[in-house]
Amino acid sequence: MSAAHDPLASSRLFSAMTPLELGAIEAFLERRTLAPQEVLFREGEVGSDLYIVRTGIMGSFVTQADGSRRELYEFLAGDQFGEMAVIETAPRSATTYAKGNTELAVLAAIDFYRLVWEHPVIGVKLMTSLIGVMTQWLEEASGFLGGMVRWGEAARRRSITDDLSGLFNRRFLDDALRLRFSRGSPETRRSSLIMIDIDRFREINAEFGSAAGDAVIANIGAAFGRAVGEPGIAARLSGDEFAVFLPGVGMHEAALLGGSLRLVAEGLYLEFRSGEGKEPIRLAVTISLGVASSDNGADELVANADKALYAAKENGRNCVECFTPTQDKGEP
Repeated sequence: MSAAHDPLASSRLFSAMTPLELGAIEAFLERRTLAPQEVLFREGEVGSDLYIVRTGIMGSFVTQADGSRRELYEFLAGDQFGEMAVIETAPRSATTYAKGNTELAVLAAIDFYRLVWEHPVIGVKLMTSLIGVMTQWLEEASGFLGGMVRWGEAARRRSITDDLSGLFNRRFLDDALRLRFSRGSPETRRSSLIMIDIDRFREINAEFGSAAGDAVIANIGAAFGRAVGEPGIAARLSGDEFAVFLPGVGMHEAALLGGSLRLVAEGLYLEFRSGEGKEPIRLAVTISLGVASSDNGADELVANADKALYAAKENGRNCVECFTPTQDKGEP
């Protein structure tokens, strides 16, 4: 479909985007099809997704006190709805359903914030368009406008990222895992997870001090951020623990990325002094990695990746281990 006839390009949210920016946005969207009269969500349900109509027509209605149904709006190709749910997880104000065979583009709240964070230029355009689309709502809820103005870079950064490493935080990763496994069929949920520990991190802190430990985490975080491409999510869990979530990626490809990350860590050039007046010492940083793949659920994926990480430590560290059913030991 050409850009001129693409409903995404004609949407008020994305009309200011270049073709290249639209291509980046597409990577964050999911497609959903509905049959005639199929309900997308019901009035009062808490939602967190924004929708753009690609083809077909969506209708909405509210149920009145006497039980009768009052039709409200129709959403045609290029129209979007659900903006409030993305911003503040607000209850749905009406029941929305498909009037015929309909295809939607779905932008989940977690992907909305990730899009804004990873592509700042797109984020500025998107927020500007979003405010324009929501003007009629803002006139009725001026308090929300104040909230939008106060929603600054610092607050947004704290909500989804780890300050020291610059990567996503554990909360963001947990939300991404939950969202991935709550949708679709096992085939579409298939994903991999790499669990990572810095080898002998306590010894680094003991010999060179906590400032050196922080510098190691900051440098590894920056290196991982550069090495992990979309749709991967690199996160710092806590201390010297990291994880990389790879939606839609199988074990073999995840293991290859794990090997690349191991080499990235080894290639870092870091020098520290063990005490005042001491000569600087180059620190050789190594990491251990455990890889697992699953379509059954987030808990299984995390548990199996943890077991594989334990196996990597047992096998001498500075290596990548893939989960196998025989890895039934507990955490170290």
